[in-house]
Amino acid sequence: MSEMNRNKTIKVVAFDCDGVMFDTQNANTAYYSRILEAMGKPALTPEQFEYVHMHTVDSSLSFLFQDEVTLKKARDYRNQMGYLPFIGAMLEEPGLKPLLHKLRPDRKTAVVTNRSDTMNAVLETFHLKDLFDLVVTALDVTYAKPHPEGLEKILAHFKVEPHEVIYVGDSELDAKAAKAAGISLVAYNNPTLGGQYDISALSEIEAILGLHAPESNYF
Repeated sequence: MSEMNRNKTIKVVAFDCDGVMFDTQNANTAYYSRILEAMGKPALTPEQFEYVHMHTVDSSLSFLFQDEVTLKKARDYRNQMGYLPFIGAMLEEPGLKPLLHKLRPDRKTAVVTNRSDTMNAVLETFHLKDLFDLVVTALDVTYAKPHPEGLEKILAHFKVEPHEVIYVGDSELDAKAAKAAGISLVAYNNPTLGGQYDISALSEIEAILGLHAPESNYF
């Protein structure tokens, strides 16, 4: 099957959240720094950010707090604090909404993320909730990425085969999950991942799928 014909068979476009739909560096740095400082620790370092950027909040807290007593206090503080004060620091990636409008309704759109109880608030704040047919978070699976369970839920829900889905991700966890699920990875701003496609702008997905450029802007 030619690449052009293959791309016409893509029925679902799935996205990671952090680093793909949003630039969350400032938001997540502030979020975890607040927890660290409340526990008497220094603010989040760039090295620590590389870990928390990819992993679930539970895994991230376990990574940041090695002893069980402080870890429990950090989890309690996190639950009390919430993520809402930090959503405003998230930056929606350019071209996200126009792309989603262009994809729908011919193709299904989905999110597969290691975020947990914060994802719904993010989608509502940025008026994106109605632009996704399915959202799979860490709360919806037994095993978070890099396990392929989240992507496998996409396959089962839409009753599609792996070759009918592309997954847009930016981390090693995304790459491992896509490979394990047999799904093509669109590597976003990270050519080291060895994805089937490498892009530096979300609008490039239109070319991958053979779509025409959008005729109007969406806000």
